[in-house]
Amino acid sequence: MTLMQTEATAAALAAPATEQAQKFVLTLSCAEQAGIVQAVTTFLFERGFNIDEHQQFDDSLRQTLHLRTAFSGSPDLTPETLAAEFAPVADRFGMKFSFHDQTQQRVLVMVSKFGHCLNDLIFRWRGGTLGGELVAVVSNHETHRAMAEAAGLPFIYLPVTPETKADAEAKLLDLVDEYQADLVVLARYMQVLSDDLCRALEGRAINIHHSFLPGFKGARPYHQAYDRGVKLVGATAHYVTADLDEGPIIEQEVIRVDHTYGPAQLSTVGQDAEALALSRAVRWHCQHRVLLDDTSTVVFR
Repeated sequence: MTLMQTEATAAALAAPATEQAQKFVLTLSCAEQAGIVQAVTTFLFERGFNIDEHQQFDDSLRQTLHLRTAFSGSPDLTPETLAAEFAPVADRFGMKFSFHDQTQQRVLVMVSKFGHCLNDLIFRWRGGTLGGELVAVVSNHETHRAMAEAAGLPFIYLPVTPETKADAEAKLLDLVDEYQADLVVLARYMQVLSDDLCRALEGRAINIHHSFLPGFKGARPYHQAYDRGVKLVGATAHYVTADLDEGPIIEQEVIRVDHTYGPAQLSTVGQDAEALALSRAVRWHCQHRVLLDDTSTVVFR
């Protein structure tokens, strides 16, 4: 190596590393009108951002526009700073909007005796494909303590009876605050949440239901399905609302079956559908791909 090469190498090593670009996501909804996309792209261009992904949906029936733009650039800016600077643009178009950085959403999972959805969420989380960070498991049964603790997750046993329901729900909200959970996932948690708790968790609680909604409500759903001779088994992931199993739908999964499937086989197939629908809903929510639109959703997959 020559002296010139040695000096050049030393200078390169001594030079400060290039700052890594920060990744952000902007989501917004507003009434359809001209100039929205131009206003968004101009705002990002003026701050030196690069657009990595852009999706929008113009709802001609409701005359609304929904938009998700992922972009990257200066690590010196924060979602709060961007929101403050974007406020005049939002006011001009009447936008409902939010900015997010690449910080992973913190997810608290609730489960009862069925563990297939919890197991699937843990598997995807440990494999890095869930899109969020599991932080704790809460259950009204001790059944899945070993599963949670084997994954390194705190397991909180929170029994519920008619007499203790209010105290248990207050404790749950304390746990949401304690673990700084952004999202609560009901992974076959078989307790009906009170209207007050549903309102407290509005837009940040996802449930999985063992059918297309509405249908086969109550106990022994796969026995009901067998008795009716179903040809499709489905599952629905939706946001939790005070209207039982009527919240905005995020994802549905279907698997075709036939007359040879008994209740046990239908249950096995149904569990597959539940795990798939729930994991997709959790991932899309954590990646800020789900926009609430009154009683429905817009999902930018």
